[in-house]
Amino acid sequence: MNRIYLIGFMGVGKSTIGKKLANKLNYNFVDIDELFENKYKVSINAFFEKYGEKLFRELENKLLYDTFSYEKTIISTGGGTPCYRDAIDDINSYGTSIYLRMPTEALINRLENAIRPRPLIKGKSHDEIKSDVEKLLAEREQYYNKANIIFDAISPDVDKLLLTVESHMDKI
Repeated sequence: MNRIYLIGFMGVGKSTIGKKLANKLNYNFVDIDELFENKYKVSINAFFEKYGEKLFRELENKLLYDTFSYEKTIISTGGGTPCYRDAIDDINSYGTSIYLRMPTEALINRLENAIRPRPLIKGKSHDEIKSDVEKLLAEREQYYNKANIIFDAISPDVDKLLLTVESHMDKI
């Protein structure tokens, strides 16, 4: 296995957990959001405001497909990445996917207190954020649940995740 894709809702900790897991596996780490911002020289928030979500998802999808040639890499995807054009199926064909799952209330709390603002919840009240998170999560979980590994991210134990990944490696 050369590629491990971390999927899950925005704010779940894909980048933080990904960096730690990459370090333990001696893998490279790539964040698709950072790839996007570096390639297009614009923040995702600014891109959303100017061009909208549809074009963002198309360009993000192209970046995802670029990662299919990477070796020994942990890839942190955006929250919607595996859902656009059923990309989860391709992710599973080219690597191992790990869904970092977290309860809705914990996600809402993280998003409201995030240092980095998220474009899909920018300027919204608690009730609006809660409604949006519940709606988006309901739409996206059908894709997230196709992951090879589902891991509880509420209090992530990276060593436990490492053991889970290593046991999965033995099966492929």
